[in-house]
Amino acid sequence: MVGMGRQRRFLRALVAVVLLGLARPLVALRPLKERASAVAGAWGEEPLFLRRDENEFNSYSPWNITGTYRGHWSFLDVTNGSSRFLEFGKSSGISVLELVSTPTKIRGVHYVQGSITFHDVFDNEHDHGVAQMRLEGVYICPFRKLRMIANSVSNDEPLQEEDYFLSNPYHLLGAFSSQVLQESARDKIRRKSLAYDMEKHCHIEIAAQVSRISSSQNDGNHELYHLEGLMEGPALHGDGECFSSILLNATSLNIEAYYNKAVNYTLMVTFISFLQVLLLIRQMEHSNTQSGAAKVSIIMIGQQAIMDAYLCLLNLTAGILVESLFNAFATAAFFKFVVFSIFEMRYLLAIWKASRPMNNGESWEIMRRELSVLYSRFYGILLGGILVLYQLHNYLRPVLLVMYSFWIPQIITNVIRDTRKPLHPYYIVGMTITRLAIPFYIFGCPSNFLRIEVDNYWCIYLGLFLGLQALVLLLQHYLGSRCFIPRQILPEKYCYYRKFENDSSQATDCVICMNTIDFMQHSNGYMVTPCDHCFHSGCLQRWMDIKMECPTCRRSLPPA
Repeated sequence: MVGMGRQRRFLRALVAVVLLGLARPLVALRPLKERASAVAGAWGEEPLFLRRDENEFNSYSPWNITGTYRGHWSFLDVTNGSSRFLEFGKSSGISVLELVSTPTKIRGVHYVQGSITFHDVFDNEHDHGVAQMRLEGVYICPFRKLRMIANSVSNDEPLQEEDYFLSNPYHLLGAFSSQVLQESARDKIRRKSLAYDMEKHCHIEIAAQVSRISSSQNDGNHELYHLEGLMEGPALHGDGECFSSILLNATSLNIEAYYNKAVNYTLMVTFISFLQVLLLIRQMEHSNTQSGAAKVSIIMIGQQAIMDAYLCLLNLTAGILVESLFNAFATAAFFKFVVFSIFEMRYLLAIWKASRPMNNGESWEIMRRELSVLYSRFYGILLGGILVLYQLHNYLRPVLLVMYSFWIPQIITNVIRDTRKPLHPYYIVGMTITRLAIPFYIFGCPSNFLRIEVDNYWCIYLGLFLGLQALVLLLQHYLGSRCFIPRQILPEKYCYYRKFENDSSQATDCVICMNTIDFMQHSNGYMVTPCDHCFHSGCLQRWMDIKMECPTCRRSLPPA
């Protein structure tokens, strides 16, 4: 009887070994997503690892590794870092993994789906060194092991857990920045074709160990995980490797902290918009007369209004795309809309009215027709600029340099008209600083929420370019609008301080202040117009700030 019992136990063990050996090749013939159910069908609801002590599976706590992981990739052998399909420009770079983990019927095993993105991959002849591929695999909870392979599914096919990516601000804002700020259609097609070639000819697999970061290394309110593993790519036809082994090292991101970054950006935009409103009010008070408004370049104000309109549209688009951040981005878009539609458009209209020739017999119908032409041109340029930016979004930096040359029209206007002090110094300095804040954040902040790579040299160049324009305006304000132009090439300018020939024996009064003009004083004490009317210097200068016409005969006056 004892021998019969031993024989039965031996046969049971042999059958179990045979079934276990046959199950793996049979399951391997099915898609990875269906393998879990196949194994579950063979062993029912039993654990994956047969004949293990039940307490061993009750001792672990399941980790939800769903999330976005950011870290670095590097070749295991730096001296032999090569690939058949990708021209690696560097031996290391940034990697981003986005994983979605779902439990299966097998206790202790989760099905994992996602993607991995490698930065700094291509050589310098390409604009954006990014390679991306889809992944799927399993996560074995008791041993904290992650095994994944490249998925040959088309990149246009949605993921099983697409809802996670549609609610992840890190993923959505990264897609937004690649569409609006960085990646062109040509780069996207090239990236997809390279990933498809690799998945077609290579068996790409990732083996990683998952560990949890202690609460002392984070804020203690969120569980963060760390992935460390190896990515290999043996060829399917057995002729070597497709690329050298790559070390992966990534840590999960705190999405709430990333959410806070976006909120801080919107607070910055709101504060900047508030400052710009104050600066515009100060400038409108500085040029509240017809003569003062006529000195301001309408192109300069219109260019800034278009920039604010684009920022309003971009913030509103980002808010619609990322639903969880809609309130924050909508607030920033609202303040930009206030700056653009209320203050800048009102100032634009005041400048246009001051620059028009005054005709007493002009009807309201003619003025309304000209006003409609002005608005048609402005909004036509605004909408046409959107199409141009869409076509040239791959050349974003040169386009931004053109947009940030908004002080140049005012500099040219000052030189041509020889105007004096058209802009308040506070407005010049304040607008220069506030306009630089957003591009400095996007291209100069290493932790910006749009995940744009830092370009310090371009930020310095943009700052010097706009700062030089502001410096020229300040020099024109204090030293004269033509101070940097040689006198030899300037046209002859009328001199208001010429000697006045008073033939009559009676004293001459200033018709502005009704006081007598003392011709015995220095010649700078009075000014003489081309129509031979004499006034006090201070009186005429204050008058010319309001009207460029003679107070006595109403003839137009040349610039002083």
